[in-house]
Amino acid sequence: MYRIAPSLLSADFACLGDEVRNVVASGADWIHFDVMDNHYVPNLTIGPLVCEAIRPHTSAPIDVHLMVKPVDRIIPDFAKAGANIITFHPEASEHIDRSLGLIRDSGCQAGLVFNPATPLHHMDHVMDKLDVVLLMSVNPGFGGQKFIPETLNKLRAARDRIDAYAARSGRRILLEIDGGVKTDNIAEIARAGADTFVAGSAVFGAGRDEDPNRYDSIIGALRGELARVAA
Repeated sequence: MYRIAPSLLSADFACLGDEVRNVVASGADWIHFDVMDNHYVPNLTIGPLVCEAIRPHTSAPIDVHLMVKPVDRIIPDFAKAGANIITFHPEASEHIDRSLGLIRDSGCQAGLVFNPATPLHHMDHVMDKLDVVLLMSVNPGFGGQKFIPETLNKLRAARDRIDAYAARSGRRILLEIDGGVKTDNIAEIARAGADTFVAGSAVFGAGRDEDPNRYDSIIGALRGELARVAA
């Protein structure tokens, strides 16, 4: 019912392969892969070559979040590098429908990402091409930020749209949240409608020692909080 997607933005970049294997072994469902271009957002991170390098280390889905502008040029590169899901911001595409179609034609699931102040109406006419809707609960560009409480209301509104579409079409769209997700708020976030949770510093900040099981307790704690919601 719920998916946990640790964000590599907070991982130890000197040993990404180990980090990926360890979080998946500890119960992570997806690997969240943040791509920043120092243009759309004020930071510069990783690209398709790194995605290709970590692909052999896990069979878990790689969830590529493009914080770049423009997006169309780089979508096929990430599909070839092993991405399973590719999401982008509507502000970064001249033709949202075309960009979503390009992702799906490249063999990946497609999604839109909404910044805290970006209205949800961008999804209304492309629901048939959406597999994921990702709401940012921080302003994008940096890890370790605090959750913006107003996102809970936006989650509820997005959930209403997604549920209404599911009732009409029978298609299920996942609702993902990214930013400031921790053990003390994940249950409240789930109750507001999220089913997929990106957690960066909350997971990878749990330790930098050599124990491959060091992420067991934090991922277990996140799942424990989610189990209380599902009960």
